[in-house]
Amino acid sequence: MSNEQGATALAGEDVLGPTGRPLTEFPEPPVLSSHGPARVIAMVNQKGGVGKTTSTINLGAALAEAGRKVLLVDFDPQGALSAGLGTNPHELDITVYNVLMDRKVDIRDAIIHTEIENIDILPANIDLSAAEVQLVNEVAREQVLASALRKVEDDYDVVLIDCQPSLGLLTVNALTAAHGVIIPLICEFFSLRAVALLVETIDKVQDRLNPRLQVDGVLATMYDARTLHAREVLARLVEAFGDKVFETVIKRTIKFADASVAAEPITTYAGNHQGAESYRRLAKELIARGGAP
Repeated sequence: MSNEQGATALAGEDVLGPTGRPLTEFPEPPVLSSHGPARVIAMVNQKGGVGKTTSTINLGAALAEAGRKVLLVDFDPQGALSAGLGTNPHELDITVYNVLMDRKVDIRDAIIHTEIENIDILPANIDLSAAEVQLVNEVAREQVLASALRKVEDDYDVVLIDCQPSLGLLTVNALTAAHGVIIPLICEFFSLRAVALLVETIDKVQDRLNPRLQVDGVLATMYDARTLHAREVLARLVEAFGDKVFETVIKRTIKFADASVAAEPITTYAGNHQGAESYRRLAKELIARGGAP
């Protein structure tokens, strides 16, 4: 029986979640007897402020808690992911930029082991902003990240790439390296409008560069059930994407910002908080869907 088949509806089919579907009790993730090769997932949305970095850190932490070895790749020149895990991006000598631009740099020399068990990070800083311009003249410029990650894919179970809010060459690199895409989407109307262009870009990458690429799911973030607007946006999202919308919905809470200031995931900062439980549930749902080992 697959994990997906093992996911059973909660007692009473009429218990509906925010997406309007019956809530599912996802099974506990199976214990892995060995690690690798990794499944690579790009967290992508060209709109900023939708919870990409927060979701990358906390989904990664929840997967690590479930015994998965996780590499988080900071692919945004702002370095928010790196800072969010206690690294000062401006003090780093070797980052993902050096790995992309200098073939002599080994990706393992850039990877930093975090204080959180099972989580490593490939950091970034403002230097990465230059890569977009410099890569234009490279041969196979869309595949530079994929080539770098190939060297460590057997060391991890999941690689999560936190993309910058753009559909430029760096994001195309992330999509070319990935097996799957998670689209974090804030429950506001204007964020819906941007998704069509993103889906078009994913389709082009799938068609021309990476046939294995698939959309693992759309993740509704910063949801506030008290507002009609958020409920309507979520309904429209389900209408447009159907089962691709994760059952797990991330509700708006100040605790995520507090955890960011503390430079740790919410799973360790406030482990019993509803936000931590949401990301644990998301990790179970992703594994049940086959999006992670």
